[in-house]
Amino acid sequence: MASSEDEGSVEEKENTKKRTIGPVATAWLTFYNIAMTAGWLVLAISMIRFYMEKGTHKGLYKSIQKTLKFFQTFALLEMIHCALGIVRTSVLVTGVQVSSRIFMVWLITNSIRPIQNEESVIVFLVVWTVTEITRYSFYTFNLLNLLPYFIKWARYNLFIVLYPVGVAGELFTIYAALPYVRRTGMYSLRLPNKYNVSFDYYYFLIIVMLFYIPLFPQLYFHMLRQRRKVLHGEVFVEKDD
Repeated sequence: MASSEDEGSVEEKENTKKRTIGPVATAWLTFYNIAMTAGWLVLAISMIRFYMEKGTHKGLYKSIQKTLKFFQTFALLEMIHCALGIVRTSVLVTGVQVSSRIFMVWLITNSIRPIQNEESVIVFLVVWTVTEITRYSFYTFNLLNLLPYFIKWARYNLFIVLYPVGVAGELFTIYAALPYVRRTGMYSLRLPNKYNVSFDYYYFLIIVMLFYIPLFPQLYFHMLRQRRKVLHGEVFVEKDD
């Protein structure tokens, strides 16, 4: 789910790994996280400035779309980080998180212009921005051994509200896109065709929305367990299936 708070990462694992990956990898990760923090800060400032000048959210997405697409796509590097072993997070988990964000940006909001002024788009953009500024600044200070408590607190508390709000924004955005997708048949492949394959993007989006039902509570409660582990030192024993 696109608003996920990077469920696979645990502070203790990050601290252990950063001592063993070497100075070059540590320097690269520090640079990467500083750059991503700065990028999302630029997005936040741009959104605030636009709203103060225009007094409306309409046109906001268009004004920030290039920056948004660049930094969200740049996050594909996180899958490479996992594959190379310089961060201790599952490639699969990271891949799902990054690809779901890219899906929302490129194949929903960017591709379907009539929905770009929907309030739900602004909702998930604000949630993503706050989440990513917190997350990347957390990683940066953690790598530098200078982690302030308020950033650690924000990292493991803000998601309690932001995650469900962000998921709601994403779902309402996909829902708003359905009539346009059905009317235009975009990204769909009808029979007969030379590939002898049929694909309906409209029903694909409905399936995507349905997947939120089982995934959201599972990921949300996992994040709550991570919060209690990091902030309160609680130990959880995973039960075998």
